Amino acid sequence: MKRREVLLRGAAGAAAILTGFTLAGCSEKKEAPAQGASGATKAEAQRGSAKATESLAVIRERGKLVIAMEGTWSPWTYHDQKGVLTGYDVAVGCKIAEAIGVEPQFVEGKWDGLLAGIDAGRYDIMVNGVGITEERRRAYDFSIPYAFDRVAVIVLEKNNAINGMGDLKGKKTANTISSTYAETAEKAGAEVIGVDDLNQTFELLLSGRIDATLNSEVTFHDYKKSHPDAPIRIACFVPQAGEIGIPMKKGAQSDSLRRAIDEAIEKLRASGELKKLSEAFFGIDISTPQ
Repeated sequence: MKRREVLLRGAAGAAAILTGFTLAGCSEKKEAPAQGASGATKAEAQRGSAKATESLAVIRERGKLVIAMEGTWSPWTYHDQKGVLTGYDVAVGCKIAEAIGVEPQFVEGKWDGLLAGIDAGRYDIMVNGVGITEERRRAYDFSIPYAFDRVAVIVLEKNNAINGMGDLKGKKTANTISSTYAETAEKAGAEVIGVDDLNQTFELLLSGRIDATLNSEVTFHDYKKSHPDAPIRIACFVPQAGEIGIPMKKGAQSDSLRRAIDEAIEKLRASGELKKLSEAFFGIDISTPQ
């Protein structure tokens, strides 16, 4: 799988996210070496890919936190008009790395490959709007929630057949396979078509090849902002907002890292920085369940 890797430098850059809201990453972009499986240098790769998900002490010794994300899901993680990686999750990743005392290194790829990379120890964490589910809790250790996601059922404006979750039974939807959106659609009785990214999802919807798609409410509004003439609407919402957390490899070695991330999230929420970032990217505060 081809990956794009970006190493973002320093606390000053992370602070710039909160001041100017140009939101073009933490700081100046630097392409990371491509030799290692996780974006590590060749010497680091020789120490074993498992090093990427060992204890907080190892991450601090390495001096960087390897963060997996898609880079194609605006406004969570995407590229701006200049091609710079940005988004709410990029900003959150920068702030967490700053709190830990290391530099963030973002590695981009497809959803399933990112989760597999956590399993294989290629990435320390995944910051990509990952919904916390019981099934995922069995496979990964999760941070406390840093966001809460209200899920919308999105249809064409002319579609009057879907107005509630019960109407999804027997209908076709599209999402990245293994996403919480796909799981929710399947539980409602829909047939889910797998896609690589959000753009493909909306292409299928606009062409009439699917009946609906489930996605974040804020993603819908972001898409409508960029495509005001798109004939789509929100038919209904999934009853309960989903909790968004940060997965990491399961096991005792992750305990110190998880605790450090939880502490960073709690401080960001208490200081109002999570709220500020949320309102900058989404126009609303998704840092609390209300």
